[in-house]
Amino acid sequence: MLKRFSISLEEDLLADFDQVILDKNYKNRSEAIRDLIRNSFVENEWADDKDVMGVITLVFDHHQPNLQEKITELQHGLFHQIVSTTHVHMDHHNCMEVIIVKGKACDVGRLFDGLNSLRGVRNCRLAMSSTGEHLH
Repeated sequence: MLKRFSISLEEDLLADFDQVILDKNYKNRSEAIRDLIRNSFVENEWADDKDVMGVITLVFDHHQPNLQEKITELQHGLFHQIVSTTHVHMDHHNCMEVIIVKGKACDVGRLFDGLNSLRGVRNCRLAMSSTGEHLH
């Protein structure tokens, strides 16, 4: 069931928000506000160390000595948090791994931090999500 409510915003803030709505192809303000609220709930679940899900995207130089072994060792050390991993050869030097993760936010964060800090990692991103229990 949908409920209506109203909010008051400064004119400049509303103009900026309307521009974001256009840029991201939202059909209306309500859709954008729903996404903002849901994203806030996901961030709270991560901050409260709840059960979460996410995706770690890792780009690295496979010629870096012992890097692949270090990546594998980290993943094995936190294997309970890993749902699936996909490895892609991007070019002669670079590989990408996409790691779907699930578990306590602190454990997933530890895996991300460990991967991100390795020498030879060119880019590491964590897309935070939720198990969805509180996102209706």
